Amino acid sequence: MKHHAAADMPLHQQIAAAAEPLPEPDDAAFGAFFDRFAGARVVLLGEASHGTAEFYRARAAITRRLVERHGFTIVAVEADWPDAAVIDREVRGLPAAAGAEPPFQRFPTWMWRNTDVAAFLDWLRGWNDRRPPSLRAGFHGLDLYNLSASLRSVLDYLDRVDPEAAAVARRRYGCLTPWAREPQRYGRMALSRGYAPCEEAVVAMLRDLLSRRLDYARQDAESFLDAAVSARLVKNAEAYYRAMYYGSAESWNLRDTHMFETLCTLLDARGPGAKAVVWAHNSHIGDASKTDMGLERGELNIGQLCREHFGEEAVLIGFGTHGGTVACASDWDEPMEVKRVNPSRPDSYERLAHDSGIPRFLLDLRAPRDAALREMLREPRLERFIGVIYLPETERWSHYSSCSLPGQFDAYVWFDETRAVTPLPTRQQPGAEETYPFGL
Repeated sequence: MKHHAAADMPLHQQIAAAAEPLPEPDDAAFGAFFDRFAGARVVLLGEASHGTAEFYRARAAITRRLVERHGFTIVAVEADWPDAAVIDREVRGLPAAAGAEPPFQRFPTWMWRNTDVAAFLDWLRGWNDRRPPSLRAGFHGLDLYNLSASLRSVLDYLDRVDPEAAAVARRRYGCLTPWAREPQRYGRMALSRGYAPCEEAVVAMLRDLLSRRLDYARQDAESFLDAAVSARLVKNAEAYYRAMYYGSAESWNLRDTHMFETLCTLLDARGPGAKAVVWAHNSHIGDASKTDMGLERGELNIGQLCREHFGEEAVLIGFGTHGGTVACASDWDEPMEVKRVNPSRPDSYERLAHDSGIPRFLLDLRAPRDAALREMLREPRLERFIGVIYLPETERWSHYSSCSLPGQFDAYVWFDETRAVTPLPTRQQPGAEETYPFGL
């Protein structure tokens, strides 16, 4: 039974009184705790690292509940659009796109090629098999890194529906193609010349593609969304790789704005009643304006943009852990390791959650009865962020940031002890440092 927190209790005891203990994510009762958020248009589910099994399992359980019971038909994840598009066709029973590369072959492969994601996708395929095409749930990538595959998607689509436009696109993309496999070189070149040589071309390509939307949709409605998003990805990625070399917040902001625009495109394509679940790192789904990302570095993120656009129809749910193991790398493009996570710092939100003594819980930060606790938690504290790279020896400076938890999230899911994801066997393709310097 949930107890009311007394204001004179130590803060960790107030958390214990307000927290709702959770069963294991594999328990059928787990997802029911999140029914309270089902009226939202967008439910954003975070993670405190890219390599923790409990976060994936919990997000899968919540998403299954929202899909099965509450009409959510979009699963949008922090992954490259072309890679997720291959999976989307599989889980919705559509024929594979000609020439598509095997998905998620590039660093960090364990982020989406792991046993927990595979189990969720198996369930999603089975769910969709029992439904008509219009009611099937899709699996989509929001991110903008796989530039070469996106170029190919746009060109392949135009080859089928408008060969003349495809020829124009090849000429326009010609100046960008040499950098498709190593886009950071394009950023260096653009800066050294003092201008962006491909910007006008990719913007023109996107404009032309969208202006012919109705005509294309009549010919190949299913593939149009893929091609349109890919065209926008090329435009935004071109700007991203230039901005990355200025060392400002602009590159991060371009990336998260792109993810938000892609999410809105998916919702629009599904119609006014469409509802989406988003899987991304806490740094993306927590409101950046309530952390030092926004307050000190001028960065925004998809969670902030969703709040501004959807208001209370956007629910932001963060995840955290005290210790255990995590799948990660020590540097970009280095092999995956399983590392021990340091115990949380005494001055962090994670330590307050750990000291509550509850191994798994949901803390509803919007609950009216917990207003006093919410105000006490509002004072900024440190919060841990582990991406694909984890450096325990420099953890304070490389993985902690100042945040206001109740401003950042609408709810918080806690797992005191966690373990690393189990990767699926794969051959990693060599690739550029496309998410450097963030790794999130």
